[in-house]
Amino acid sequence: MGESVAEATITKWVLEEGESVEADEPLVEIATDKVDSEVPAPEDGVLVKKLCEEGDVVEVGKPIAIFSTEGDEDSAPPAPESESKPTEVPASNGAEKVQNESVLSESTDGEKISKTGPSGRFYSPLVRTIAEKEGVSLQELEQIDGSGAEGRVTKKDILNYIPDRNTSPTPAPTKEESKKQDPKKEAAQSATAQTGGITIKSPTIKVGADDEIVEMDRMRKLISDHMVTSKHVSPHVTSYVEADVTNIVTWRNKWKNKFQEREGEKLTFTPIFIEAIAQAIKEMRGVNVSTDGVNIIKRKHINIGMAAALPSGNLIVPVIHDADQLNLLGITKKVNDLAARARNNKLLPEEIQGGTYTLTNVGTFGNVMGTPIINQPQAAIMAVGAIRKKPAVIETDEGDFIGIRHMMILSHAYDHRIIDGALGGSFVRKVADILEAFDSNKEI
Repeated sequence: MGESVAEATITKWVLEEGESVEADEPLVEIATDKVDSEVPAPEDGVLVKKLCEEGDVVEVGKPIAIFSTEGDEDSAPPAPESESKPTEVPASNGAEKVQNESVLSESTDGEKISKTGPSGRFYSPLVRTIAEKEGVSLQELEQIDGSGAEGRVTKKDILNYIPDRNTSPTPAPTKEESKKQDPKKEAAQSATAQTGGITIKSPTIKVGADDEIVEMDRMRKLISDHMVTSKHVSPHVTSYVEADVTNIVTWRNKWKNKFQEREGEKLTFTPIFIEAIAQAIKEMRGVNVSTDGVNIIKRKHINIGMAAALPSGNLIVPVIHDADQLNLLGITKKVNDLAARARNNKLLPEEIQGGTYTLTNVGTFGNVMGTPIINQPQAAIMAVGAIRKKPAVIETDEGDFIGIRHMMILSHAYDHRIIDGALGGSFVRKVADILEAFDSNKEI
């Protein structure tokens, strides 16, 4: 499921117990984060027994069924003893953790460890279980240097830490001690929903007699939580630049029909924007970063996510990994493939993970510009608006004159904790310069 995925939800069993299936045909449908996936049969065989029901949240690595390749149910091994299933805490409003994020480890030993610490760092079920059994508090976990992806604490990290720690668990700080915390530690707790000592709560909504109440679907709940968290965590600043993309429009008009006939695919503007952003990041890597509150993580790879609207109205962000290593044709192929499979709910979990920067094309909906929300844990996102014909001043060696040009507004939102206005504004200007210098004689 990808190295950062810790659990999945069983959404639908395709087969019933006793039914046979051929290799690579679907057994069960599961959901992780925003992606729904099918788990195929490894070989020809029979689904002997289901160990999980639809709606169950299961940790990665735990068995979900007994599958026999002999076609004989009696030869199947006995089912393992049932384990306590994670329980979900009902949410009272859209801003609270709705599903997996509200799940606590079921171990009865030690302090209950939440899935995410005050710094926003994720703790896997295995790490939480070890911490609870060994009496390692959440405060101690937050101080451990993680060697995993994005600084996460691995099994090896916590096992190496335990022998060196004091035998008694570190007590939770008192209110007086909390006030005396180091400023850096306070900054690391910016992910909490506390602002100025006041807990942020959703307003009480009165429902009219004629109003209709529709519960959010699973994906919308995740999006809601993700967006609220991003606004709490990152102080957003947005810089705007208008770019003359006449050369790009002229070039695409010349190539789009040829490309459709040759490749059987559409040639859109999105791959051109992604190519320009990747080139700009190579020159200004300061936007290709993340932060855990006190440390800045400089990303080596340039993995650009592209926000895509689904038929359901929800949003998903498939990622083009190492976009700077692809030419325009390669990016175009990748964009079309990811977009098509996103619409058909066929994306793989790893294809929405690992993004370091995000592009959203609000111009698709006829919007002139947008103010996008940063896709955590990234530090910046760019929105491109609709391309419109406008009168513009054209500078030439013979003098200036007014002409009709294709203009577009770029909106660059960035986390002001680690990206200042000079870098954020210069970056969006760099992207605009690359677009304006597009070679109208380029081959694809």
